[in-house]
Amino acid sequence: MPFAQPAGVLCTGNVVFDMLVHPVDQLRWGATTWVETIGHSMGGNGANTSYALARLGVPVRLVSVVGDDNYGDEMLAGLRSAGVDTGPVGRAWGASATTIALVRSDGNRLFLHKPGVNLHALPEPVEFSRSRMQGVTRFHVANPFSLPAFRPHAAESLRRARAAGLQTSLDAAWDSQGRWILDVGPCLPYVDLLFVNEEEAHMLTNLEDPSQAARALREAGAGTVVVKLGPQGCLVLASGGEFSAPAFNVDVVDTTGAGDCFAGGFIAALHRGLPLRDAAGFANAVGALSVRRVGSVAGLLSWDETQEWIGMHGGRV
Repeated sequence: MPFAQPAGVLCTGNVVFDMLVHPVDQLRWGATTWVETIGHSMGGNGANTSYALARLGVPVRLVSVVGDDNYGDEMLAGLRSAGVDTGPVGRAWGASATTIALVRSDGNRLFLHKPGVNLHALPEPVEFSRSRMQGVTRFHVANPFSLPAFRPHAAESLRRARAAGLQTSLDAAWDSQGRWILDVGPCLPYVDLLFVNEEEAHMLTNLEDPSQAARALREAGAGTVVVKLGPQGCLVLASGGEFSAPAFNVDVVDTTGAGDCFAGGFIAALHRGLPLRDAAGFANAVGALSVRRVGSVAGLLSWDETQEWIGMHGGRV
């Protein structure tokens, strides 16, 4: 039975031009290291999540900023090719954000990041105009920490989204400034769906156990809390209780952007009407597809192709 067109998502987050080098298992100064791959990819939490949503058939509109350079042109073209509405993406004078990702043989990575125009991007709360909200039922914040000028306004943006009648979600990601709960805490009462990985959950709560950390985040105001556990899948804590969803067994090439793709997969499943448990399983599949290729979004498939892949790998969603 075909699905009806799912409702849309308004997403905000950074857009980054990623340069990927694989594999790099040692750094030797004053020497030459031969590698198999040097390439470029879609990058940035906002771009990756939006791309994943669009690839999975969910209408998505991205609020972000890129520079007035060729990297900005290329990222916008890539997003549009997937079906992302980039109308609210501004062009700023200066260099687009750029990351060099050194990827180890086991898929782990080290990032060298130049923030470029993202240093001053989105210096005010997001506006929910009629045109931006057309066809949209959710507002998603993909890593407020990546946009220094926006992070003080993330909570107000989420409050406004709630007031406008939108569902809300937030993917925390890593805080290079180390403020963690100081900036995320004010957001939590306005977040219906919170994504964190195991280390982020610990940094936000000072609790080692993911289940205890999820409970603390719910007590701080978040609705449903999803803890991404990498090769162990994910843990979901909602008003109806807690459950875990196992990961899919795949050969890991590059984990860059896997968390963004997971979040996109989870939201896409919810917008297709799947219950939380099935959404968790589907998100695990999207994350697994992401890590099979070098680059954040190179391994992603369409909704139907992902469902077929799940069936072939022993899952059922």
